[in-house]
Amino acid sequence: MEQLHTSLAVEKAAQSKIDQVDFSKLVFGKNFTDHMFICEYKDGKWQQPRVVPYQPITLDPSAKVFHYGQAVFEGMKAYKDANDDIFLFRPEENFNRINKSSERLAMPAFPKDYFFEGLTTLLKLDKEWIKKGNGNSLYIRPFVIATESGVMASPSMEYTFMIICSPVQSYYGGEVKVKIADYYSRAANGGFGAAKAAGNYAGQFYPTKLANEEGYQQIIWTDDATHEYLEEAGTMNIFFRINDTLLTCPTSDRILDGVTRKSVIAMAQHMGIDVEVRPIKVSELVEAANNGSLKEMFGSGTAAVISPISGFANKDQFWELPKQESPMAQQIKQAIVSLQYNETEDPFGWRVKVD
Repeated sequence: MEQLHTSLAVEKAAQSKIDQVDFSKLVFGKNFTDHMFICEYKDGKWQQPRVVPYQPITLDPSAKVFHYGQAVFEGMKAYKDANDDIFLFRPEENFNRINKSSERLAMPAFPKDYFFEGLTTLLKLDKEWIKKGNGNSLYIRPFVIATESGVMASPSMEYTFMIICSPVQSYYGGEVKVKIADYYSRAANGGFGAAKAAGNYAGQFYPTKLANEEGYQQIIWTDDATHEYLEEAGTMNIFFRINDTLLTCPTSDRILDGVTRKSVIAMAQHMGIDVEVRPIKVSELVEAANNGSLKEMFGSGTAAVISPISGFANKDQFWELPKQESPMAQQIKQAIVSLQYNETEDPFGWRVKVD
């Protein structure tokens, strides 16, 4: 291995597998780049971080991640502009959040210098996997798992932090129909719904499957106690346009503090759109749909940026949303995407160039 700086060891792949990938027919999250970042936590400290060829990892069957679910992750992207320069979008938000998620699951914080040196080294090594053009990007998946052997119900004393990367195009195609949850819950007060923990996603697969069988692509989650208040849409934060005001619910123990959510709020305000962050009742949404003031609904997240919602169901009734000549969702998405691809000025300081 060659040594970079004093902390990061790099082993380059003997041969790239990039020629085996059809970049015009990518399935989200199925193909991975030539290298990955890995760092182990043992004896109370993080060990030397490494970038190595992408490869399987070996774990003992009693590794605690399999038995007690200590696993958190992040989702972020790298973009390439017309000059082949590479940019990240608000990466410190993702770094801070993975440590916040780790803390909630009694896992150790990861050092900032290790994270960013590892990430930038990975992106430079695999820069050919980042394709130019709107919709093309490199999805970046940092994650941490508990690796100590043993089935005693206690926090692990050993962990592995990794970053893997996958070339992607647009995540969701077209608009989606959603169903409002009135029985199942994604998270509860005092729980870890605000953490980007693996278990949060496992728990919502079944109710989403039931919704899929009824013809809906996603669920709008509601509060666990009363199911009266709207919270998230599938794996995304959710926004509603009532007349010309953009509404979204506040974050809480139950709701993920989405990076794209914060970006949508800030960009909308920058564009002169009225934004309200407040609790929103299901009954308010139904009333707005009935009187015609509900103009748009959309989800926000790293993978899709913004995913328009064409209609929603509550109980046994379905509402189709009216088509807009110039959707607010599309205007905000275009503004964010143009910033991500270095096509416009960045008044927020969100765009970070990988040097």
